[in-house]
Amino acid sequence: MDDQPISISLDSNPDNVKEIQPYVDLIVQKYQIKSDLYGNILITLTEAITNAIVHGNQADHNKKVLINSRFGPNLICVQIQDEGEGFDYEDVPDPTDPMNILTLNGRGVFLMHQLSDGVEYSDNGSTVEIKFKL
Repeated sequence: MDDQPISISLDSNPDNVKEIQPYVDLIVQKYQIKSDLYGNILITLTEAITNAIVHGNQADHNKKVLINSRFGPNLICVQIQDEGEGFDYEDVPDPTDPMNILTLNGRGVFLMHQLSDGVEYSDNGSTVEIKFKL
């Protein structure tokens, strides 16, 4: 990666999910990312940050979610880290399975995988790195 990361820190208040749009606007403008990627980046990061705030940090206002974006040749990597205990990211139910089709939760991780070019978990699932090819 050849550029300085752009970072923000959010208190784990579900209302702070709205802060991701100005962040995405900033990275799209600064790095002249094609407009056709904007929606994928916004939706994917919104899902990841919602999961970090609500599930990872249990909406505990004393806990933070850290977001770091790094840019390199033809690639943007966004890392989202919460202060939770993590989760078993290998055991997430498939929302397209007929048994789960009416389940209200569980689509965020699926969307993250569908709209990005790579999703990698670390720290027992409390950190996720999402990649987008430019």
